Amino acid sequence: MAKTPKSAKSDRQAVIDDIRKKQKGAEKRRGFAIVGACLLVALLIVGAAAWGPIKDSLDAGEYDDVPLADIGAPASVCADPVTESAEGSGDHVDEAQQVTYDHSPPAFGAHWNALGSPAPFERKFYTAEDRPELESLVHNSEHGYNIVWYDETIADDDEAVDHLRAFAAKFEGTSNYRSKFIVAPWTKDDDKAHGGEFPEGQHVAMTHWSVGGAGETDPTKQVGVWQYCSEPSGEALEEFVKTYPYTDSPEPTVQ
Repeated sequence: MAKTPKSAKSDRQAVIDDIRKKQKGAEKRRGFAIVGACLLVALLIVGAAAWGPIKDSLDAGEYDDVPLADIGAPASVCADPVTESAEGSGDHVDEAQQVTYDHSPPAFGAHWNALGSPAPFERKFYTAEDRPELESLVHNSEHGYNIVWYDETIADDDEAVDHLRAFAAKFEGTSNYRSKFIVAPWTKDDDKAHGGEFPEGQHVAMTHWSVGGAGETDPTKQVGVWQYCSEPSGEALEEFVKTYPYTDSPEPTVQ
């Protein structure tokens, strides 16, 4: 029996409704898939960002029970310390002023003196992305900090950076001024703006602003101290911080 026009129309509508229903279902599934993919990408990005600091902490933690002197290379990778007179170099300048330094890196010199201009005592390790300005770090030097600087060759060496992070971990804390210590990068931009590259073959520099010995008050005795190394040496660093403690500085009692 032939269908009536009304019945045929109803059947066509049912087919159309079914197609639309399937299309809506497919679109919904595609929407869920897109949202899921976006969430997955977001989680991967967040996870990657979080993993970096976690990995850094785990890598440094490998050396928790290792004495400082046993981390990194032996002291023989370092040249003998060198000094230069720092007399009359402690000018305080406005924070808006950029200082040009003659040494790579600076151990003394003009620096910012605004409240909070030294890098914070609790922070011991910096990368090129978050390092304070040199004018701040020189202010730290005035207050007795020993600073270990590393160039881009070291920055690209994961094992060497792990050693530097382990160095920094040995000086954690803010209750003891013996922990006045910072690890900071020296970049190619610093080379261009200041004293040039480290000496040939050297990629690490330890610096200190000395008054000529703890308690010395004669300003003519002030010197900057540099010890360059081809790679990080905990053995050399241990000797350096013993020879040049925070008390041997222009303002040792200030953080």
